[in-house]
Amino acid sequence: MSSSAKLPDVPEGKSITIEIANEQELRPLVVDLAVALEPGDAVALSGDLGAGKTTFARSLIRYLADDPSLEAPSPTFTLVQQYDVPRFPIYHADLYRVSDASEVAEIGLDDRPDNAVLLVEWPEHAPELLPKDRWEISFKVKPKYGRNFRTVDLIGHGNYAARLARLVAGRRFIEENGFGPARRERVTGDASSRSYERLTLGKRHIILMNAPKRPDGPPVKDGKPYSQIAHLAEDITPFIALANGLRSRGFSAPEIYAADIEEGFIALEDLGDNKVVSGDPPAPIRQCYEAAVYVLTALHKQILPDLLPVAPHVNYRLPAYDLDAFMIEVELLLDWYMPHQRALMVPSLREEFLALWRELLIPASEALETWVLRDFHSPNLLWLPERRGIACLGLLDFQDAVLGPAAYDLASLLQDARVDIPAQWESELLRNYVRARSIDDPKFDPVSFAKLYATMAAQRATKILGIFARLNRRDRKPQYLRHLPRVWDYLQRAFVHPDLAPLEAWYRVNVPSPDASL
Repeated sequence: MSSSAKLPDVPEGKSITIEIANEQELRPLVVDLAVALEPGDAVALSGDLGAGKTTFARSLIRYLADDPSLEAPSPTFTLVQQYDVPRFPIYHADLYRVSDASEVAEIGLDDRPDNAVLLVEWPEHAPELLPKDRWEISFKVKPKYGRNFRTVDLIGHGNYAARLARLVAGRRFIEENGFGPARRERVTGDASSRSYERLTLGKRHIILMNAPKRPDGPPVKDGKPYSQIAHLAEDITPFIALANGLRSRGFSAPEIYAADIEEGFIALEDLGDNKVVSGDPPAPIRQCYEAAVYVLTALHKQILPDLLPVAPHVNYRLPAYDLDAFMIEVELLLDWYMPHQRALMVPSLREEFLALWRELLIPASEALETWVLRDFHSPNLLWLPERRGIACLGLLDFQDAVLGPAAYDLASLLQDARVDIPAQWESELLRNYVRARSIDDPKFDPVSFAKLYATMAAQRATKILGIFARLNRRDRKPQYLRHLPRVWDYLQRAFVHPDLAPLEAWYRVNVPSPDASL
């Protein structure tokens, strides 16, 4: 397989076979697996002595470590070698000398961290070590075709079969759009099923968005899944529509170089890594947040369409942030956060909760004022100081955009779930926004906006408490729990508005704070 060759299609989504004549031709597969690996993955490397298992493992480890000179010796005698690479720890095991499965416990593999990637040579010596869902790479020597000729089978066992099909589709997209020789590096993504890579071709950098179509979940209300009620994007069409719409109005959404809507891949402009926060833990940069408020003000004063072009003769219509969407989001608190806190919720209390929210959210659902990007906060904002005016802020992750109240994105920014925004900053930046909107629009009502802002802040905080609890319980991502106290504090800020007093009283009696978790 040459560096420009395409991976074959996946028969029934389970396995592919590649012919290679030398070690160099193995590299594309090394890269494909390196970027596909997730924390906790298991990889079985099988084949006869000298078939290439250790060579593959060494190349994979070096790629993940971004160190081509890294010494990665065969663990034939040590049995296990450990590596700390940027994305996760790696445990590379060679079980050739293991004669009894009980020996596996003695070499420490059972005590590896949950996020460790496990590479196992000679897995047949301890088959119970590997989970049902795993990668397998099988090497076969074909000496009649040459001393170094091999066939390599890449197999996706269990639910890895779908991931294998995705790996092949991604390689195909990269090759077909001329990015085949690029160096590929996974970059930090969000909590969704999307993933991102940085492709480097000489001095050119491109971001690859890997966004598989969202499968419908189980029906939760009126026969509809949550994603449909909440108007979450099903594919990359909304992203393309919004990116082009924002760029045409002078905002710095990434330029789209290539896209495959059916497969869910986009090659995007790389807007860099300059965040609007700094330090560890991250703290907001005042200049960047002032600029973000300025960008929102510029967006919200425009008359924006609900129908956006995607391609010739293809348009996308933004859904309205309607009452059903708002309500299904606040119910996440009852369905996920309350069980996380081991708090009981009898039907009568649920009805009280819904009635209070319904009264508050009707005005919000009727305020179809602007494009609500919906996740306008620090993970999705990039600082571009070389650009002027409204272009100084890079915008990402807006595929779930809706038509709705301008207050929502402002609350998302000023009550950032991952960053501590000082209360004084929030007040000052909110006043800056209100002042600018009042100058631009004589009909702008600061009093009504203040109530709507508090409502949106409380609605968003309520939703996020539920989402972060869900990420922990359903998706096994406990790292989001550390944000719960911050989100709870933001909720208390929103409750200061007198019109939210009845809702605040209900929460005070019925909803435990994160610090009160049993």
